[in-house]
Amino acid sequence: TGALDEMVLSLTGKGLTSGEIVAHLAEVYGMDTSKETVSTITDKALESMAEWRTRPLDSVYPVVFIDAIHVRIRDGQVANRPVYVAIAVTVDGYREILGLWTGQGGEGAKYWQTVLTEIRNRGVRDVLMLVCDGLTALPEAVNAIWPQTVVQTCVVHLVRNSLRYGSRRDTAEIARDLKPIYTAVDESQAQSRLTEFKEKWDSRYPSISGIWERSWNEFVPFLSLPPAIRQVVYTTNAIESLNARYRRAAQACGHFPNETAALKRLYLATLALDPTGRGRQRWSNRWKAALNEFDVLFDGRLTANQV
Repeated sequence: TGALDEMVLSLTGKGLTSGEIVAHLAEVYGMDTSKETVSTITDKALESMAEWRTRPLDSVYPVVFIDAIHVRIRDGQVANRPVYVAIAVTVDGYREILGLWTGQGGEGAKYWQTVLTEIRNRGVRDVLMLVCDGLTALPEAVNAIWPQTVVQTCVVHLVRNSLRYGSRRDTAEIARDLKPIYTAVDESQAQSRLTEFKEKWDSRYPSISGIWERSWNEFVPFLSLPPAIRQVVYTTNAIESLNARYRRAAQACGHFPNETAALKRLYLATLALDPTGRGRQRWSNRWKAALNEFDVLFDGRLTANQV
């Protein structure tokens, strides 16, 4: 029974539906099970999920990334609902998934403030930088919780949103012309590169430069960062791969009967990444250089807030 439980939980975490698990067990092991049995087994993870979602966190994180994916939940009628994901880079240079939360309707700064308040209440006294997708009013929500935190618009999101407004045949050239903006040595040079971009592309795609201008105040902090920290803040592969896994797990089900079922499936996907459930992996092979830069740039807060 223990082996069956482990197998069902593992297969669920890898994205198989209950029906696919039943078929797999019958084909490979000759087991006669049912979807109800699979559901009963996965429900055993609810207690550990509750503990994971309320576990104490580190006192300080150099960087926290926040993002949301959307899943379909049937609550009266099937509708897209955001699932909020917070991922941190620890002082030791590892990725840690801080939690998963379901919200109502579209993604909003007000609900993010609730999520971040909960993270603070779980022991996080300081976050040096918080990276997000440029949601309106989010900087104010973050600074209400951690007044010294630098809110940085995710450069990858800026580039991706920009490319949505360009024709597919121009995608490669637009991406190439955007790169000098976010690789500039300082704000003055970045502003010059943006002006050059506008002169070339505004006649066809004026919305692209508008995206950068509206996000400029939250993009600019990135330009003052040393190279070692830029690499940590810009490198979002770990986040993108995590969200891709979450989306596959959610899409396999079509929709969920309720919030708990959605969170349970995503939690099991997290467990599949790492037995601790934290989804830890090394963020950067050159982490020590970044760690020293963080502590110097942020006036020793990284060291002072560790317990």
